[in-house]
Order: sequence, then structure tokens, then C-alpha cells
Amino acid sequence: MTIKDTPEEWEVRATATPFVGNKTSVRTDDVVMPDGSVARRDYQVHPGSVAVLALDDQDRAVVLRQYRHPVRHKLWEIPAGLLDVPGENPLHAAQRELYEEAHVKAEDWRVLTDVYTTPGGCSEAVRIFLARDLSEAEGERFEVEDEEADMELARVPVGDLVRGVLAGELHNNCLVV
Repeated sequence: MTIKDTPEEWEVRATATPFVGNKTSVRTDDVVMPDGSVARRDYQVHPGSVAVLALDDQDRAVVLRQYRHPVRHKLWEIPAGLLDVPGENPLHAAQRELYEEAHVKAEDWRVLTDVYTTPGGCSEAVRIFLARDLSEAEGERFEVEDEEADMELARVPVGDLVRGVLAGELHNNCLVV
């Protein structure tokens, strides 16, 4: 038996956007269910994101520790960011994020996977890249602000990350995947 996610779109009788934010919005859809009933579904409309598992020649991952206000935690994460420039190529966005957050560049880029972060309530899709053949980026460092100004940067052996995930000590979805 082959198990595979497939695109499908159910009829929407009505839609509204009760909130529009800086990067995301909230949409309310009245969706026709298979039995003909109509159910109201509220969800966050998200532009999408990219994340980068950047591994150096010692199989250490570039990770960042950043405060995330919605969950009131400082989380260890792999470099990541929004696809907030219309039409931006996900690879270019991933390269930009690795440069901005870690001041690192990579020569070898591959797509690892695409994931939906919280498909029951948000449309966000994240493309996760594997980046290898790392080197320090040239030029000035990107100027960080807000939560990013307090970020901690490290290179951690992949085995330590796996141990932390399996022990329930690491919780960022892109890192856990």
C-alpha cells in the first residue's frame, strides 16, 4: 500500500478575512463537508518559510537560540525565515537566511523536505534545505534587531541534537524534523 498526501480542495461557500497583520492574516471559511453540512474553519494565512540544516565538515549543525514570544521560550532552531518577498525563489531565501542569521555561506544545497507546520490551523509550508561545504560569509554582518539581537549562535554535533530531540528537550518543528 502506498501512503501519500494528495492535494484536494473542498467547496467553500463563504470566506472572510477578519484580521490582516504585518506578515500573516486570519481567514474564516465556510467549508462544505462530505455529508453536505457546512463547517466554519478559521486559520492563519501564511506566506510560507524556508529553513536550513547547515552541516559543517565535522557534521555539526549551525543552530540559533532565539526567544519566541507566542510559546514563551528560548528555542534552539536551525536558520529559517519567511518567504515574505513576493515571488522569491525559496533557495535564494534560504541562502539569505543562512547569511543573515549565521554569517555563513554554503556551496552545496539540496532540498530535504517540505512540511506543513500546523495544517489544522495555518497554511504555512516550510521548505527545508540541507546546506554543506560551509564557509564564513564575506562582508559585514547583517544588522539584527528585536529578538534576533539576543540570538545565540552555535555549531552542535548532529548526535547531540538527535539526543535532545528524543529526550524531549528541543521543540522547534524544523529542527525536530
